[in-house]
Amino acid sequence: MIGRDQTRYAQESIAGHAAGRTANDVVVHPPRRSTGLGRDGITGGITSWLTGGLIVLLLAGCAARPTPVAVPAVSDETPATRLARVIDTVTSTPGVARGTWGIVVESLPDRTRLAEMHPEALLVPASTAKLLTLAVAAEAVGWDYRFDTSLFTTGPIIDGVLRGDLVVVGSGDPSIGGRGGDDLGDLIDAVTARGIRRVDGRVVADDSLVEEPEPGREWAWSDLGLGYGSVAGALNYQENRFDVTIGPARTPGAPALISASAEGLDALVNEVLTDIPGAEASIRPVLPAGGSRVRLVGSVPAGAAPATLSVAVANPTAWFATSLRRRLLAAGVEVDDAAYDADALPLPLDWREARLLHTHRSRPLRDLARPLMQESINLYGEAILRLATGPFGARSTAAALDAVHRRLDAWGVPAGAVQLLDGSGLSRRDVVSADALATVLARMHAAPEASDWLASLPLAGREGTLRGRLLGTPAEGVARAKSGTMSNIRSLAGYVPAGAGRAVSFAVVLNNHEGSPAEATAAIDRLVAQIAAIALEP
Repeated sequence: MIGRDQTRYAQESIAGHAAGRTANDVVVHPPRRSTGLGRDGITGGITSWLTGGLIVLLLAGCAARPTPVAVPAVSDETPATRLARVIDTVTSTPGVARGTWGIVVESLPDRTRLAEMHPEALLVPASTAKLLTLAVAAEAVGWDYRFDTSLFTTGPIIDGVLRGDLVVVGSGDPSIGGRGGDDLGDLIDAVTARGIRRVDGRVVADDSLVEEPEPGREWAWSDLGLGYGSVAGALNYQENRFDVTIGPARTPGAPALISASAEGLDALVNEVLTDIPGAEASIRPVLPAGGSRVRLVGSVPAGAAPATLSVAVANPTAWFATSLRRRLLAAGVEVDDAAYDADALPLPLDWREARLLHTHRSRPLRDLARPLMQESINLYGEAILRLATGPFGARSTAAALDAVHRRLDAWGVPAGAVQLLDGSGLSRRDVVSADALATVLARMHAAPEASDWLASLPLAGREGTLRGRLLGTPAEGVARAKSGTMSNIRSLAGYVPAGAGRAVSFAVVLNNHEGSPAEATAAIDRLVAQIAAIALEP
């Protein structure tokens, strides 16, 4: 299976991590006072509910319970001091000791800073960037916001025949046919309910309300064409990806055998060849410049077992139109002409006799937030980012990023502490400080609709990307957090509830670790397990 860890990445903008680090690198903050959400705020000491005891480092595992590694408590040691020692121990572990860490741990709602390490360092956050995307979008449009996808006719309906085109116009809904939405059924039902049995024109998809679907800036070449790297536009269907199974033919040199859905086969050109037995398999999708079909290139050795690959579609707008036409035919509605992306028509659409037939409304943002955060779907990140401009704002990434930075500035995030090029975190030029993540976590925890925000985050050991993590630790079934994963990049940011409206927030980002991905994930989980243990002490 092709994944993000195929490509090693050395972040250019991060200073090298100092060797021989000591516990003095971890800063422990005494209680400070202020009002509101400022970092200096505290209205009561946190030490009244963070008490002494033995800190046990628990290794997170996916199947078995983790093996405990004890860090003995020192007599009269405060919880914050113990947390600093835990951070120093975990971040000095072989496999992650050479990496660059950004860590901030705070108590909420007071924002007492419990511990930090390199809080202002700009690090690649990977998918924890989605925290910023969702936070800003939710404040810009509200948790009740829904995307509209409208179906129009461009001619009269006479004796069951539409004398014109059927045109679908999208506003950026990422969920139709995907994990967070409904299928095309209501659009098909709207056609048949009007008695339309035949369309003597075309099925046209109009994506003019949103910028053209393109890969994010600085997305890695190895990500393009894969399912998790699909691009978002005005019209998106089945998350603009499909599965294709590739197997060898019997004879070397012959085309490989492929299988996919009917829509997938329409969107694919197979250029994979069968190699000699024992050769290394090498298969990758290639997105054409301006084309509507993705090329699958490479080779697979004779005798190898078939493999399944998630592939991104090349033209989401054409993909939507083709899928809609195919569903109409399956429902018994004849369509005389083909499906088209409106941008590819020889002449502009004639809207003079256009009539609205039906509007499909997505589920509210609070529901779309769950696949975004729990399954970490990058396409959702790009679509929801564009909501940062408000309900009626321009739906472009550039305008949305400007809106993100303005809102973060209003929240007190220092200029330069967040530098984003996309909404998903897939760009390796995205950089964020742990301090900025902590500010957003505090802001959203105190928001009137914090319950929607918290419900979107995976529950440790139970849901989404954290389903197999932190098992058997104090964080299991308690902590909620967003993870981030790229080559040599691991991150986790979220909360451990502490009762009576209190919580401990944590933002942990690790870049350029020298060990395996598993070692990096385990180190972060050990740290979060201990944050949970401290937060949950009576």
